Amino acid sequence: MGSNVWGSKVWFITGASRGFGREWAIAALDRGDRVAATARDVSTLDDLRDRFGDAVLAMTLDVTDRAADFAAVQRAHDHFGRLDIVVNNAGYGHFGFVEELTETEVRDQMETNFFGALWVTQAALPYLRRQRSGHIIQVSSIGGVSAFADLGAYHASKWALEGLSQSLSLEVAPFGIHVTLIEPGGYATDWGGSSARRSATMPEYAESRAEADRVRSQRVARPGDPKASAAALLKVVDAEKPPLRVFFGELPLQIVNADYQSRLQTWEEWQPIAVLAQG
Repeated sequence: MGSNVWGSKVWFITGASRGFGREWAIAALDRGDRVAATARDVSTLDDLRDRFGDAVLAMTLDVTDRAADFAAVQRAHDHFGRLDIVVNNAGYGHFGFVEELTETEVRDQMETNFFGALWVTQAALPYLRRQRSGHIIQVSSIGGVSAFADLGAYHASKWALEGLSQSLSLEVAPFGIHVTLIEPGGYATDWGGSSARRSATMPEYAESRAEADRVRSQRVARPGDPKASAAALLKVVDAEKPPLRVFFGELPLQIVNADYQSRLQTWEEWQPIAVLAQG
């Protein structure tokens, strides 16, 4: 399709079959933007193609396949003539206490949530650099800046994404490329349902698991609406100076305030030890 439609942005969205990815794709298309939408099962995107026609390029993609990521990004760029917004949304949550996790479970979690986002980002950067513009949206989590029991592997993947993306933002700023980490709290998606994976449980952690479940249910007592998140994301991508990090939902700021106050208190309390270690 070559040339860009005046005023229309081109999106590349992973995990567009449901949840945030789907709502964001629809919001972009509804306002006249064009979307390269990817999913493991491309048939889940049929209704988007039927509704929006040529504005949608639907592709099958398993983000853990680096070569496939590069091919999909190239195809999207060749099809639409440019890329403006790259959304790394594909991911899932793995529940399991650290001792319960198998090697395969941890590697799979990292391959999807961290390496998948890394590969798509690497694939898109040459096009964005040449344009000297673009916006990379990394879907992190409140679990990327805080941590809770029973989600160690998930937190590891999101904390890794946070560090990578902060470095990335410094590296690509001279090219006019923005990076934003979206850090949602609890939302009414299937993140904790059908899309979640769980380790085999050990009875030794039964009591701790019950407490973790109780705390988690309190945090999502009033889950956010994924549809509302779409309007928020459009504000972010249209901002002249978008943030490196932004929470989605009311609760994350409360959690992080308490968490960081505790960290600062501990660091200050142990500062004499830090000075002692300086030598």
